[in-house]
Amino acid sequence: MKFPLPTNLRGRLTFWYVSVLAVLLFIYAAMVFAFQYAVLSRQLFHDEVQDVITAEGLLFFDTQGTLRLRDDYFSRPQSHLLLDRMMEVRDLSGNVLYRSATLKGMPLGGPNRHGEGDTDFDARIVRLQDGSHAFVVSHIHSMQGRTMLIRLGYSLVPLRDRMFQFFVLLLIAILLALMLAAVAGQMIAKRALRPLHQMATRAEGITASNLNLRLAIENPADELGYMARVFNHLLDRLEQAFNQLQRFTADAAHELRTPIAALQTIGEVALEKGQGSTEYQEALGSILEETGRLNETIESLLLLARAEAAGADGNKTIFAVSELVNEVLGLLEVIIEERKISVTQEGESVGRAYVRANRSLLRIAIVNILHNSLKFSPNESVLSISYSRIEAVASQLQVTFQDQGPGITPGEHQQVFERFFTSPGHDTATKSGSGLGLSVAKLVIDRIGGEIRFDQKVQVGAKCIVNLPISE
Repeated sequence: MKFPLPTNLRGRLTFWYVSVLAVLLFIYAAMVFAFQYAVLSRQLFHDEVQDVITAEGLLFFDTQGTLRLRDDYFSRPQSHLLLDRMMEVRDLSGNVLYRSATLKGMPLGGPNRHGEGDTDFDARIVRLQDGSHAFVVSHIHSMQGRTMLIRLGYSLVPLRDRMFQFFVLLLIAILLALMLAAVAGQMIAKRALRPLHQMATRAEGITASNLNLRLAIENPADELGYMARVFNHLLDRLEQAFNQLQRFTADAAHELRTPIAALQTIGEVALEKGQGSTEYQEALGSILEETGRLNETIESLLLLARAEAAGADGNKTIFAVSELVNEVLGLLEVIIEERKISVTQEGESVGRAYVRANRSLLRIAIVNILHNSLKFSPNESVLSISYSRIEAVASQLQVTFQDQGPGITPGEHQQVFERFFTSPGHDTATKSGSGLGLSVAKLVIDRIGGEIRFDQKVQVGAKCIVNLPISE
């Protein structure tokens, strides 16, 4: 039959605590009982040996040759040991020479055993005819030229009764101790689990509207403190995800509102004028232009959402960066040829170093970086790509993209990575897009443990520096 365990944690802790304590107490009680029994048995053997030695001096043969025992040597005939003593004397042939009245005619141990009591005092437990047990000591004794086997014993009933009482007392003490331990275990478990109850109560009050709340950590070094830290880290990630979702929703609403409003305005104006096909064609052209911008914005938002949703370790592969850059250059070949831009690469052998990352996302990042460089590069200019290896902290591959465009306005080298940022400068305003390309690139590169920045010391054009961790 399977014993049902308590349903709550405090009850289970108390149950296992009391169970382990019960096993230990019963083992301890068994050892104490066995030790006490052994001590009393040894003490009984010692007393019987002394009694045998005393009895040997009290035995005598009367005038008829009958063996007798003087019993007038003690001053207190009510002595328990003397009154309960059982004694039997046999010759070597097994004839009974003397048997005490306490035996009531019963033999004490049966026939003589070979070598019994020859050299020392032999001790054994014998069963009497009335069913009781006695602890018997045997010894060979010579008197008046005759050799005799003396057997002296005491009933084990008093000893076993005493040991039974001792066992009952031990059992009662163990049960009382377990009851006290159960009460103490409940109190200790309740006190130990109090921080867990407080954390659970506080966690129940955390919703999407107050994700900034955190669990209190009383002792960071114990298991409950560790659990609270893990839960707080989970809340940090949830809060970050909610903030990203809210920011994405707000950004999408803000950026989509402008082109949609422009489309509506162009359509309303065209309808109100009611002019010829030329005006309608111009309106449709404007609508298509705004539709293209709207589509570009939506694509950028989707890329941004995909980059944010990608896990830090998900879908990673090992590949060479220079191969990926060449693949992107092939994708942008039409723009490069149309603008007659020359692309040079230095250190391609270094660029063959392998990185471990999400290849599709890193490809998107490099597409945005190269497209941004080509977009602002003048016709018939040079776009320089270089590879180098740096060993500052860990092995990293540094890839630089330097164009000959108008460059970045001082003070905007960090702002260009912000979402929907477009420079108000005259040289770049006409070529600015949705302002999400570099944001996507930075998010992707940060996710794989890399770094992206613009060199502020460059005087002509813009120099984008990308550091990627090398997979050895």
